[in-house]
Amino acid sequence: MFFLKRNKTNLQTQRQREASGAFLRKHAFLPIDEVHGFLKSGSAGLTEAQVTERQDEYGKNKITAGTKNSTAKRLKDSVINPFNIVLIAIAVITLFTDVIFASEKDYLTVSIILALVFISSAVAFVQSQRSNAAAEKLSGMISNKADVLRDGVFIEVTIDEIVPGDIVKLSAGDMIPADVRFLTTKDTFIAQAALTGESNPVEKFKDSKSKPDDALTDLQNIGFMGSNVVSGSATAVVLATGNETYFGSMAKSLSGDRAKNSFERGVGAVGGLLIKLMLVMVPIVFLINGLTKHDWLQALLFAITIAVGLTPEMLPVIMTSTLAKGAVSMSKSGVIVKTLGAIQTFGEMDILCTDKTGTLTEDKIILEKYMNIAGDDDKRILRHAYLNSSFQTGLKNLIDLAIINRAQENGLEELLAKYVCVDEIPFDFSRRRMSVCLKSGNGKRQLITKGAVEEILAVSSFVEIDGQIQPLTEENRAKAMRTYETHNTGGLRMIAVAQKNDVPDARSLDASDECDMVLIGFVGFLDPPKESAKTAIAALKEHGVRTVVLTGDSAGVAIKVCQKVGVDVAQCLTGKEVGNMTDAELTEAVKTCSLFSKLSPSQKERVVKALQTNGHTVGYMGDGINDAPPLHQADVGISVDSAVDIAKETADIILLKKDLMVLEQGVIEGRKTFGNIMKYIKMAASGNFGNMISVIIASIFLPFLPILPVHILAQNLLCDFSQMGIPFDSVDKDYIKKPRKWETKSVKSFMGVMGPLSSLFDIVCFVILWYALGANTPEKAPLFQGGWFIFGTVSQVLVIHMIRTAKMPFVKSRPSVALYISTFAVTAVALVIGFTGIAVGFDMAKLPLIFLAWLAGMLVLYFVFTQLVKTFYVKKFGDWL
Repeated sequence: MFFLKRNKTNLQTQRQREASGAFLRKHAFLPIDEVHGFLKSGSAGLTEAQVTERQDEYGKNKITAGTKNSTAKRLKDSVINPFNIVLIAIAVITLFTDVIFASEKDYLTVSIILALVFISSAVAFVQSQRSNAAAEKLSGMISNKADVLRDGVFIEVTIDEIVPGDIVKLSAGDMIPADVRFLTTKDTFIAQAALTGESNPVEKFKDSKSKPDDALTDLQNIGFMGSNVVSGSATAVVLATGNETYFGSMAKSLSGDRAKNSFERGVGAVGGLLIKLMLVMVPIVFLINGLTKHDWLQALLFAITIAVGLTPEMLPVIMTSTLAKGAVSMSKSGVIVKTLGAIQTFGEMDILCTDKTGTLTEDKIILEKYMNIAGDDDKRILRHAYLNSSFQTGLKNLIDLAIINRAQENGLEELLAKYVCVDEIPFDFSRRRMSVCLKSGNGKRQLITKGAVEEILAVSSFVEIDGQIQPLTEENRAKAMRTYETHNTGGLRMIAVAQKNDVPDARSLDASDECDMVLIGFVGFLDPPKESAKTAIAALKEHGVRTVVLTGDSAGVAIKVCQKVGVDVAQCLTGKEVGNMTDAELTEAVKTCSLFSKLSPSQKERVVKALQTNGHTVGYMGDGINDAPPLHQADVGISVDSAVDIAKETADIILLKKDLMVLEQGVIEGRKTFGNIMKYIKMAASGNFGNMISVIIASIFLPFLPILPVHILAQNLLCDFSQMGIPFDSVDKDYIKKPRKWETKSVKSFMGVMGPLSSLFDIVCFVILWYALGANTPEKAPLFQGGWFIFGTVSQVLVIHMIRTAKMPFVKSRPSVALYISTFAVTAVALVIGFTGIAVGFDMAKLPLIFLAWLAGMLVLYFVFTQLVKTFYVKKFGDWL
């Protein structure tokens, strides 16, 4: 049935994709007037009335695939689970035995069981609602936006508000927010890897040069949701939004579960181990009790209940609650988590790769000097740089803004009116330069280029000295390089400026026209280190996180900044050196090198991959177009709210403030979250393993069931309540000092030690109940069952305080108020049940007060032995949690 349903879904997805493809192909070849006519749009964009109408018709511009996590689904998941199914089955059986076929009708047990179903469902649902609300609130704090033409004016709106017929303005770094038909393009290069897997950007044009039988993604005037602008600019009209886009039509086939991280795989492995042990044990318990007690129905019910009791059903709730709590705590530090699963990876992180600009520096670039190749101030250099930065249509970065601000301070604004930009060659990370072609009032055409010094020298054949054009001889090159290196090692970020007048006008320009340039000088920028950066890097180091700087800047500036903030610069590799290394050589080099300069985006990605190959959990922090590849490669991608769209989209974690101190707080919260989840996992794994041993021993030697199904389920529910405080618990400072990775071996060793210890004290309890209280006949079974119910519940609840810390509990490590309340409140409830008439309603005998003394003695001995075993365990295995 599932196979048929899946095939039906696949067929529907295929038909939707074909329909979407046909729609886009049709509109790629229509005259643009007909496209506007079909969309009922125009050159002034849509009116607000049209937008409102279309939002009602088309809905939000979002892709929804798979099963939506709705309130109804969360309610269903909370009610329908193995725990409740068994409870309901027991309630039905009890209804027949205690009500329908009983001479004296007793509704109490049935009522209690149904109350347990209601309470457990309500708790799970409330926790699920809270976690979901926290996640949605955090998601709402970050959003990508687009410039849209409405009523003739471009305004900024969130991407989900875009509707078919909208006209959008696109520039480098923008996500394409929907399927679009380009209206204007200017050197527009689009990355379509999400759709095609092709890493190289493709150029788009307003007029189609494609053929009708070309592949859909090769249509040159169509842009697709899921792609992004690498360089250039464009305007486009929206053809389709949300699930109606081509990307949306593929959503169901693309919406499979994401790959699990090491922590999730580890949790799954332990859960799987417990279930395997349970599947082996349940038939054994069934056969033993059936053969010895001769009541096969009761034996079956008991075995099934044991199976549910041993299932760590609270693990999803505890994990989700703890992650949600961690996400909320991190948000208070200015760290927004896009996916909850990234939190524990954040805690695992032991290497942080980061760019220099804005992270280690103030992100306030100031144009400090403009000079000719001799190093003398020359306003003409500023003038050419200003023309280049002002007329380029791509994303204006901090360098462009610094040039424009300085030029305006010098009264150069009037210069722009004398020129018209007729063409440009946009920046890319392989050429590391950009050019504009300007035409003056007298018709003269001039190409002005600025970029990295080595790249500008590579395309220059001449140099201007004292107003004269001279060949770029080795002597002149050396003179220019001396000026560059002097200021670069002094901490200035240097950009070269070149120009030429012999520019062809018969065709559009491309990178091949950047040749025989005249080097005229340099502009130097100052971006001082942040005062907080040195403290933050030291704090990260103290918490076991090594900082590695990956920058596109030159080595001179990078070394100067890194020295001031405490990054190791004993070894520095450049992009050229990285490019000449094999993967094996790079993997060895990254072990000791913490500064990489003049890197391209693909080289940054290689460095991150090399660090991962060495077994590190790598975080990458970046906010530019060039950071998308390493952000995607890293175990945890970190960006900032002011980043370009593609960086924010790729990142797992968004910082509201670009500051490493904020990041350090996030790392600590990640480790706290990891620690609290580990408390539950180790407690549940060892407790359940111990219970398996105890039940088998009791089933062999006792002439009656050691505990009834309703007792197991009530005990399970009480223990679940007591664990609700774990997500809010404090974590020892020693624990968060180093990165924490999932180790299945550690959980197994913990189970192997603590499980048998809990079983040992269960046996002690059996002996006391059998001999001291005389509960040694089938008629006294309710007394025995009540005694083990109370000891099992109270010991399992209070042992949380022993397991939660490697130190002496309450003395050297205090739990949170929430954990105090949840554990001691449940302990009180359990004691009230066991020592009052309420016990009868649970088919137990009311316990004599003398058992309180025995209970206290057993608990004290249990906790003393646990502390002794803890000391031995830490010495042998190193870590407790």
